[in-house]
Amino acid sequence: MLFSLIVPVYNRPDEVADLLKSLASQTERDFELVIVEDGSTVPCKEQVEQYASVFPIQYFAKSNEGRSIARNYGMQNAKGDFFVFVDSDCILPDDYFVTLKQSLQNNPVDFFGGPDAAHQSFTDTQKAINFAMTSFLTTGGIRGGKVQMEKFVPRTFNMGFSRRVWEKVGGFREMFSEDIDMSTRIRQAGFPPALFRDVKVYHKRRGNLAKFWRQVHVFGMSRITLQLLYPGSMKAVHWMPALFTIGSIGLIILAILLSPLFLIPLAIYLLALWISALVTTKNFKISLMAVAAALVQLYGYGTGFIRAYVWKILLRHGRDEAQEIRLRKGR
Repeated sequence: MLFSLIVPVYNRPDEVADLLKSLASQTERDFELVIVEDGSTVPCKEQVEQYASVFPIQYFAKSNEGRSIARNYGMQNAKGDFFVFVDSDCILPDDYFVTLKQSLQNNPVDFFGGPDAAHQSFTDTQKAINFAMTSFLTTGGIRGGKVQMEKFVPRTFNMGFSRRVWEKVGGFREMFSEDIDMSTRIRQAGFPPALFRDVKVYHKRRGNLAKFWRQVHVFGMSRITLQLLYPGSMKAVHWMPALFTIGSIGLIILAILLSPLFLIPLAIYLLALWISALVTTKNFKISLMAVAAALVQLYGYGTGFIRAYVWKILLRHGRDEAQEIRLRKGR
């Protein structure tokens, strides 16, 4: 078997049903699905059983230990030559595995990833959040889009590596931004990643802006942890949301105290965001929502980054956490 698609799941039967439906439509059948139910109180076993005769599925239910350990459990039981990872809230295009197989034939590599996009069936909020997470005007250039602001780092919403990588590097470590940590360890082990731009997934993401804020706030905090784990890994692009947060708040204060003219740079940026969103989504309502989602992303990530930078680096409380993570081995 060529591919093992490994998906950790926690209380998402409806999303898994959509994923299963997309897998049933795949034109390339040289794959299996490995579902690892990570202590769910609302399992997806019923949804999985409906497709048991359509394509090979391994379904495992275990106690809740976290998504990294669930993925590692899946790899230990997988049969494929390549382990492919997507999130449970993803939908795969019908030609996903055909395109992936062709990409590997054209460019034989051990480590790869692809971009994510919004499906036409997604809600307006999901489409707006997708714009925020993929636009070059936010931080989308680092996620497999058309413009790269740093070296490509595969993420677990759409990444894969060979069994050989797993045997050499081991599995994921239980931590926030575990996929960036895993990608870094794989690169350091001598397996540079390939970006397969045509191998995309449709990624639903969070259903509302409040949940989206919490997610990106954690992303910002985890960036500091990654810097402690890998000194020198933090690039200028990672500072952008924090600088935007500080800068925009400063402009607002100056506008209140001195002159509204200080808001002009912020207004220009928001206008550029809206125009880009309108061109991308071709929908007036979604474009306005996309501006709000972009602000949530920038302020959420920025405040998380600042909070963790002060606590973990300036006040030096992050060294013990980094040492503890280093001692963990993916299992």
